[in-house]
Amino acid sequence: MVSMGRPRQRKVEVTLPIKSSSTNIIKAFTDPTMLKNWWNVERCLIDKQQGGVYTLVWGILPERLQYISSGIIKEYDENHVLHIENFIYVSTERPVLGPMDLRIVVWPRNTGSEINLVQSGYQEGVHWDWYYLAVKAAWPKMIAHLKKYLEQ
Repeated sequence: MVSMGRPRQRKVEVTLPIKSSSTNIIKAFTDPTMLKNWWNVERCLIDKQQGGVYTLVWGILPERLQYISSGIIKEYDENHVLHIENFIYVSTERPVLGPMDLRIVVWPRNTGSEINLVQSGYQEGVHWDWYYLAVKAAWPKMIAHLKKYLEQ
């Protein structure tokens, strides 16, 4: 007998304490200068409100943009949460991947804050498998880099 259960739900989750205020951590995901300094984002358009656009661009070349991540802000609280839905990944090397969900929640702690980042909504297929494995390796490194950047 074959089980007809729910399809597997892949997600990438990272939780890390950071010696910084929760407001500063959320700001690191929404401020153009901070995004450039810790995540190498070259351009962005972020409308910090529910329903606002959240778009990041990397790899700006004279003839093309190499990488774009974009979505719609579902929830924004400058002290606690940035939740982006309908999050897509656009690359010159792959089909457009999405929609996904990216949720960043920060809680104040005694010595700073704790960040919890979850990216979910990965589908099936060769390109999705590649993207999932790339993000699974990248987010822990990037959040560690964010921690180092904010704690200096």
